[in-house]
Parts: sequence; structure tokens; C-alpha cells
Amino acid sequence: MSKTYLFHAGEATVLAKDGQFTDAMPEILIGRTDGPVGQAFANMMAQSKGHTAMFAIRACNQLVRPATIVVPKVTLKDSANIDLFGGVVQSATADAVVDCLIDGTIPKDIANELCIISLVWIDPRCAKDPNLDRRDMYRTNHEATMLAIKRALNNEPSVDELIANRHTIKHDMDDWS
Repeated sequence: MSKTYLFHAGEATVLAKDGQFTDAMPEILIGRTDGPVGQAFANMMAQSKGHTAMFAIRACNQLVRPATIVVPKVTLKDSANIDLFGGVVQSATADAVVDCLIDGTIPKDIANELCIISLVWIDPRCAKDPNLDRRDMYRTNHEATMLAIKRALNNEPSVDELIANRHTIKHDMDDWS
């Protein structure tokens, strides 16, 4: 693991339980506040229509450390999706960051020198689903965020792994090669 913590990127996918649309696929940038991630973090404070960025908070007055901003990957067009984003997803993200402090993935002694940008996706079908399982949505987002942070800080997958798997692993949507 790099000790400079300048710029680390990670992603993860955790699938929903059967019958749910709560798959989570966060894309994470983590780095020092005085580096490129910190600059991007500050620039994301300007809102853009449909892509409202929010701090990850555990509850009112409980901003997580490292400071984390959560940004939707798709335009949020209605209050139901905004409620899921600013409720379940925000909570799961915040708890994952704190849990990464607890388990040592993120070093506590430099937590205030780092920041995290988390791009998250909410399937638009979630807000319309009368049987939406918010616990499953929390689970997938929490697990995927923790895994994405761990992968980012461990530079996973490694270059050697990518090269070794170049012809054996395909994109899940790959039907053209």
C-alpha cells in the first residue's frame, strides 16, 4: 500500500438478493486533501442539476472522517430516488467509511488528511418498487463501498493480475467479442 495516499481508485460490485434492483457499484477515489483528489473533492461542492453531491453522514452532525462526498452516477429526477440516495445509500456509505477506520483499512492517524469521492448508482426501478428491501440496499452499498475502499488502498487488481486475466475475464455485458 502506498504511504503517500496521493490518488487511489477502486470499485466493487455487490449484487442484490433475488427480486431486488439494489445492486451496488460504487467507484471510489481516495487521496490526500492537498492533492488531486482533494481538488476534485472541493470542485464537487458545486452542484449540478440532478447530480446533487452530499457529504456522507452517519446522522445529523456526524460527518464521517475521512470527509466523504457521495455523488449519483445518474440523474435523480424525483423525490423518491433522492430520498433513497440521501437516506439508505448515504447511511451505508458513511457506515462503510467508519468501518474501514475500525478495521484499519483507513489509517486513523491520517483520516483528517484524506478525502473520499464515491460515485454511486441507484437503479431507477428501486424507487418504484413497492417491495423494495431497504435493508438489502443498505447491505449491498455498505459491502461494496468497504470493498471498493480496500481495493483502492491496496491498488487492486494489480497490474500483473490484469495482464494474467486479460483473455479469461470479460465484462459482464460483453457480447461482442
